Parts: sequence; structure tokens; C-alpha cells
Amino acid sequence: MSLTPKDVSRIARLARLELSEAAQAKALNELNSMLGLIEALQSVDTSGVIPLAHPLSVHEEISLRLREDVVTETASIENRQSLMANAPAESEGLFLVPKVIE
Repeated sequence: MSLTPKDVSRIARLARLELSEAAQAKALNELNSMLGLIEALQSVDTSGVIPLAHPLSVHEEISLRLREDVVTETASIENRQSLMANAPAESEGLFLVPKVIE
């Protein structure tokens, strides 16, 4: 699968990017190159290959590197207040953020 200049224009419009003709040509070349790599990876026969939970588990026992998932700090009002001290806006112990979607 390869993209056309029309596809690149559509992607740029959806991403709200303004690309010059030269930038569109460069993006077309780079995107087609990436899609070629993906097609090459998809063409490899992986039947009989066991999926890995982590890439390092091929070389070493990964479970030895991970720590136990335990609570190390207890919740307290003082702890919350110290964390909220950096908040630009807060209400009832929660961060207030600007509305993004209308």
C-alpha cells in the first residue's frame, strides 16, 4: 500500500498542518517508506513464535527486575495539601483544568 499526494494533503488537513509542496513531497516519501517497513514486518511468518510480555524477557528473567506493587505512602490531609500547593487552580482537593472540549 502506498499513499498518494492527495492522501498526504488529507492527512495534513486532518492534523491541521499547513505543508508546502516540498514538505508534502517529503512527507509522502517518508510515509510510504514507513508503510513499506510495516508491510515487510507483516510478511514475516510468525506462526509458532510465542508472544513476549516484555522484549527483555528474551535475554533475562524480567520478573526479577520488577518491584512489588505495594503502597508506600499513606494518604493524609497534609500530604494532599503539599501536593496541591503547586496546583494553579483546585477545588475540594482536586485539580481544576481549563475546558478543552465544548
